[in-house]
Amino acid sequence: MGELFRRNYTFEIRAGQDEKHGSVLTGRPIVYESKTDLGCFAEIIERGALKNTDLKDVRFLVNHDTNKIPLARSRRNNENSTMQLTVDNDGMAIRVDLDVENNTDARALYSAVQRGDITGMSFMFGVDADEWENLESDYPTRHIKSISTVVEVSAVTFPAYEATEINARDKSALDNARRTLESERQNCAKAVDTVLELEKLKAEILFKAR
Repeated sequence: MGELFRRNYTFEIRAGQDEKHGSVLTGRPIVYESKTDLGCFAEIIERGALKNTDLKDVRFLVNHDTNKIPLARSRRNNENSTMQLTVDNDGMAIRVDLDVENNTDARALYSAVQRGDITGMSFMFGVDADEWENLESDYPTRHIKSISTVVEVSAVTFPAYEATEINARDKSALDNARRTLESERQNCAKAVDTVLELEKLKAEILFKAR
């Protein structure tokens, strides 16, 4: 698995009751064509980025706390999974079935969402293909063309908060893109120099032949 990124947003997350599934949370953790400010650059997930995404095993947590039992899980998104994922033209929506009777954490989360105390969601994902716009500027834009995998979705207390280590990973992606651009420019410059040298040598040979 490649490098994973985490995105926190103030998405609409709702608590409700379903006759078949009981206490449920619904929301949309991934939205296409929405520009996100990541401090050192902006990011847009392009429409269709989830087309080939690996969604075989996705957990639902609170605040990305992997030390606690997942509150739900999607396994190949089958009908028996306690979390259902729906990829559509706008991004990805989820429905989480919470066991509020037997799980105190699930009951606490359901109450917090219902009261409006928790209003954000976050997801952890890998990038398969991206493009950069205005890479030489102080504030470029990253266009994510293809998401390779989504491994986890969380309800989060501070949706606008990005931890230092997450910012560091994002800055690393920008630095890598700039290094790649510089390397391509150097290779291009070397190729141009080679062509010029060959043309110069050709001209000298023709001049001597006269």
